[in-house]
Amino acid sequence: VHTSSEIHGQIYIPEINWTLMILCLAVTIGFRDTKRMGNASGLAVITVMLVTTCLMSLVIVLCWRKSVLLAIAFVVFFGAIEALYFSASLIKFLEGAWVPIALAFIFMMVMYIWHYGTLKKYEFDVQNKVSINWLLSLGPSLGIVRVRGIGLVHTELVSGIPAIFSHFVTNLPAFHQVLVFLCIKSVPVPHVKPEERFLVGHVGPKDFRLYRCIVRYGYHDFHKDDLEFEQDLVCSIAEFIRAESTKTKGSKNDPCKDNDEKMTVVGSPSTHIDSIRMCQDTEDQDQELPETSQLKEIRSPVITPRKRVRFLLPESPKMEDGAREELKDLMEAREAGIAYILGHAHVRAKQGSSWFKKLVINVGYDFLSRNSRAPIYPLNVPHASTLEVGMIYHV
Repeated sequence: VHTSSEIHGQIYIPEINWTLMILCLAVTIGFRDTKRMGNASGLAVITVMLVTTCLMSLVIVLCWRKSVLLAIAFVVFFGAIEALYFSASLIKFLEGAWVPIALAFIFMMVMYIWHYGTLKKYEFDVQNKVSINWLLSLGPSLGIVRVRGIGLVHTELVSGIPAIFSHFVTNLPAFHQVLVFLCIKSVPVPHVKPEERFLVGHVGPKDFRLYRCIVRYGYHDFHKDDLEFEQDLVCSIAEFIRAESTKTKGSKNDPCKDNDEKMTVVGSPSTHIDSIRMCQDTEDQDQELPETSQLKEIRSPVITPRKRVRFLLPESPKMEDGAREELKDLMEAREAGIAYILGHAHVRAKQGSSWFKKLVINVGYDFLSRNSRAPIYPLNVPHASTLEVGMIYHV
């Protein structure tokens, strides 16, 4: 829980408070002696003071831009005094002062194992991501059966194609007609402006119907529910298609440029009055929505739909036929539904690793990942339309 609108690192974790309470009770019941508890508290306090003095020297040099000699003088003066108290507390190590050292060592190992495992997992994603050239060699159908609907592939990568996608299509050669590689990013600012929330771009040529969408949230932003998020996401892609059509109008298309992933900042539909809007209704309600002179309507040719999706476009500028066809495919896919594809990685140490690495990855990191809280985004995904793809990462 972020308690400050200015400082990103000022947080409150309720579970930590409960853990501290349990540890305090355990130490009190275990020692039953105020002298030993005083020794443990004294070493903890003086260690915090000594570490603060060392870190303060970095603040003097890096943040305040003062002289290095001033930082050294600060550390020598205050550090010498605190070192005397620290050495005196170490004498009482066997008389209760070992408790804060043991707890600090345990917490440090937990943080180290989590950081090391997460870093290796991300390096595996980066090293094994699929290149665009491999995707282009498959052709517009990607060498698989394209079924109706939109597939949202959740990934942590902001470029390239995640390995989980190639793992899925290799074992099950079928995927949705519109693919969106979705990346949810938390940025260290309180709020992200709605007009800057979505970054959308093509992955490969336009005929592939592959998109990348980066959604940015501040640490105080409210995550919308799945229905509202889906509508904003589809509208942002539609707005991106219209914007790209107006940019490329009158210019020659270069097929080589289709391979570049150029992201465009697209705001949510509420930020622009003249943006594309989406409305959903049944077939019987189509006659109740009148057309105006300032809005054009693109309908998808569905035979017997239960729900129809329509994009209301501004009258000008006029869109190209290719962009209209792309919007029709997007509408047909939205009518068929959206499926969320989440990757679940099982990290294992590769063969030939040392016994220490196997202990850290196979036991320590596996235990922490199984018992850690999931990110906020997957918790808001509707379970009925969620597909989890498992993959073993040998790091």
